[in-house]
Amino acid sequence: MKLLTAALLLLFIAMCLASAEGVKCKCSRKGPKIRFSNVRKLEIKPRYPFCVEEMIIVTLWTRVRGEQQHCLNPKRQNTIRLLKWYRVWKEKGR
Repeated sequence: MKLLTAALLLLFIAMCLASAEGVKCKCSRKGPKIRFSNVRKLEIKPRYPFCVEEMIIVTLWTRVRGEQQHCLNPKRQNTIRLLKWYRVWKEKGR
């Protein structure tokens, strides 16, 4: 009986870990080219063992669509420029 309980507990823990891993890697598709003036928030999340590259999640605001989140490709030149611009913008205290 103890062996059966231990096996079920181990199976439950494995299922919980498997579902948590899929949640961490949000960027399966990359977002569109963006305007710097529409950026509300920028999040940089590190690479996880099951994600190929770091996640750059940007929150945009437009009058038509409201607030939206997009993943950006960290290797694109436009994303690199956005990161530099955002750091300067944050240092100015805006």
